[in-house]
Formats: sequence, C-alpha cells, structure tokens
Amino acid sequence: MSYHDDFFHDADSYFRKLAERMFREISEIDEAVRSGKLKGEWDIKPIQEPGVKGYVAQGRFQLGEPLSLPKHTIDEVREPLADVFEDKDHVKLYIELPGVEKEDVQLNLTESRVEVKAKNFYKNIDLPTRDVEFDKASANYKNGVLEVIIPKIEEATKEEKKKTINID
Repeated sequence: MSYHDDFFHDADSYFRKLAERMFREISEIDEAVRSGKLKGEWDIKPIQEPGVKGYVAQGRFQLGEPLSLPKHTIDEVREPLADVFEDKDHVKLYIELPGVEKEDVQLNLTESRVEVKAKNFYKNIDLPTRDVEFDKASANYKNGVLEVIIPKIEEATKEEKKKTINID
C-alpha cells in the first residue's frame, strides 16, 4: 500500500467508526424518547433507502431539572480563555474566570510571564515583550473577567544592552 492508500484507508475507517457512534447515539436518544426518560416533542425517523442510511431527527426537549455539569468535570482544572493586547504603553490581559470570587484569584507576574490560579482554573501566559515594568502592574476583577495592565518600560529609561564582539 502506498502512503495515499494508507491515508484514505485510515480516513475511511475513522468515518465508519464515527457513523457507527452517531447511529448508536441517535438510537439511544430514540429509546429515551420512547421510554419517557427524555421529555419533549420528538420525531425521529430512520432513513433506509438504497445507498443511504441515517436518521432525520426533529424536536425539542425539556429538562426536568436544571442543567448541571457532571461532578468529574467540575473537579478538573481548566484553562481559562485569555486575550493579550499590546500597545505602545502597556500590555493588557483579559482572563475569563466565570463563577470565581475575587478572593480566590492568585496572580503571579514576572517580566516574561503571567500565571493565574483560581479554583479550578490555571493558566500561564507568555508576555509579548520583556520590556515591561511588572512591579508597576495593576489588576481589576469584575463580572468574572480579570483585567491585568502592565506598563511598558519607557524608551528614555530603557537600558540598552551592549556587547562587544571580537572579529577573528
């Protein structure tokens, strides 16, 4: 078999397994509707035509209880969403920490990185530049969003590093 044959064989195998899983899950939903475990208005019809196999599913479901995450998901450490912006004077970070109280947020800064720890959230963020005054950084937390503002070193106060190189 050539590389291309292997690739298409693997892709075909993957899609076959995906289709089998999808059919199995649709069957489980159909069974849950028929048994009354899943409430709502449903219409699930299998398609059995030559060369075509699948389902047409339409419906609305209603939850008897509030939607909640499984406990194992809640206990996992998650990486929060973060945006990093740089302008001529500052590096600004916006980190989303939904459901976290301000008192539960720990923020550590170095001249090259920001580390955020909060309940089940953890993230290391590399700064786009090392030319920052991290000891003058400020942070604000409101509505589940942590805003970190780090001033950049002013051009006039920036120490220029110089190295003399011998030429052979």
